[in-house]
Amino acid sequence: MPIKLPSTLPAYAVLSREGVMVMAEDTADRQDIRPLRIALLNLMPKKIQTENQFARLIGATPLQIELSLIRMSEHQTRNTAAEHMEEFYRPFADVAATGEKFDGLIITGAPIEHLAFGDVTYWNELQQVFDWTQSHVHSTFGVCWGGMAMINHFHGVQKHALENKAFGCFRHVVTSPASPYLRGFSDDIVVPVSRWTEMRQSEIDAHGSLQTLITSAETGPCLVEDPQHRALYVFNHFEYDSGTLKQEYDRDVAAGTPINVPCNYYLGNDPANPPQNRWRSHAHLLYGNWINEIYQSTKYDLNEIGT
Repeated sequence: MPIKLPSTLPAYAVLSREGVMVMAEDTADRQDIRPLRIALLNLMPKKIQTENQFARLIGATPLQIELSLIRMSEHQTRNTAAEHMEEFYRPFADVAATGEKFDGLIITGAPIEHLAFGDVTYWNELQQVFDWTQSHVHSTFGVCWGGMAMINHFHGVQKHALENKAFGCFRHVVTSPASPYLRGFSDDIVVPVSRWTEMRQSEIDAHGSLQTLITSAETGPCLVEDPQHRALYVFNHFEYDSGTLKQEYDRDVAAGTPINVPCNYYLGNDPANPPQNRWRSHAHLLYGNWINEIYQSTKYDLNEIGT
């Protein structure tokens, strides 16, 4: 089954060219199927790139997915055309006012790691989102800063500044191979990392309800399950395209910002060589397993979610 997208959304054309099954809204409406309703709260500046990345992953399962795009109510993006935001995004305040519910929600990262959580201009509303998930979302996936913010809100786990940016493709190990979210995973995997902060395992371990599923000796915990809040927190970037780290590196070099060559990314660690994608299969496994777990456990009647 395909992912249901507006035919005018840029991701529709991108995924169609890649062979991902997509279906226009009018066609999907003629099928007698209850699609899984997945929302994306997109906090990244490059909205369209992020839409493509996550739509690609959640659209690769046998299930019909209906993707809804959400933004913070008052925060205005400067990197995406206002027309795009007006046509495809709804502010969270409007979504909350309708009382509608979702099978899944992805909360993306945001390039605001240097700020304390309370100093983020939309922090109060984001906390409302976190609390809203407990009654209106069956399963939530917090990504990078979004995952750090969510684990902080629910458990008080703090983020800590790094002396140097964790930047590149780092080896990780699966610490909970029996987890349904890790079906098909290798014991040893490579995951893209791009952040100036970290979460510490000792502070996560202080909360007995949290379980770390993937970790790295170099960059610390990567994927944490929070059954109490029906949530996953991933601090690294399975969703990245092959060239995303290169774009970040080239941007910083052009701006004169001190930055290391992303480690284990270019052949021979030479940026003159093309980057190598060694995480794509595990990205599809992770998000496919998440979608499958939602499908196996969500309510058929959306109104019963959170009850």
